Amino acid sequence: MAIAAALVVLLAFIMEARRSSAPANDGGYVSGQPRAEHAPPVGRSVIQDKLDELDWVRPEYLPINEFSRPGRILGEINGVVIHFIGNPNTTAMQNRNFFANLATTRERHASSNFIICLDGTVIQCVPVDEIAYASNIRNSDTLSIELCHPDESGRFNDETYESAVRLTAWLCMQYGLGPDDIIRHYDVTGKICPKYFVEDEDAWETFKADVAEAMIR
Repeated sequence: MAIAAALVVLLAFIMEARRSSAPANDGGYVSGQPRAEHAPPVGRSVIQDKLDELDWVRPEYLPINEFSRPGRILGEINGVVIHFIGNPNTTAMQNRNFFANLATTRERHASSNFIICLDGTVIQCVPVDEIAYASNIRNSDTLSIELCHPDESGRFNDETYESAVRLTAWLCMQYGLGPDDIIRHYDVTGKICPKYFVEDEDAWETFKADVAEAMIR
């Protein structure tokens, strides 16, 4: 019996090691992450409670599902990842609804904690105490912000940009992060995202500087 028990423990260890080494897919999901049905109950955090009180953040949470909001609790936050939607001239709600519909289409794993619209509206899709499928191997310790953009250049208009600075600064202050903890999807996987901030390094550095300034206002 002791030998059989030891074999069971060894097999469980091997299976967990295999899951942990699995590569990420294009949608930001890492195949070793638990499915929603095995996730712990969704919890609340003090920072999420503060977000709920902000009149400039609009909660539009995705339904719990395997493909965009698995309900897995997010632990320590070590960074904020900036993305762009990639679909020019679409709204935050259109993209939020795309993420929600993945529960039905099951075509990929993808989501974001926040999406900022062309008019500067900030929509929250996934609570900050839960994992979103946006940043591949950094899903487990970062928050994600998707930015809408008016055209193929990927350049953000003033309304979107200003809200992105405001939200990123707010999150950094809440989690004790600095400008160096703000990264692009590109810095994680090499994907050209957000396009404008990858192709124009000066614009990216200006964004981080603007966030740093907003943090001390």
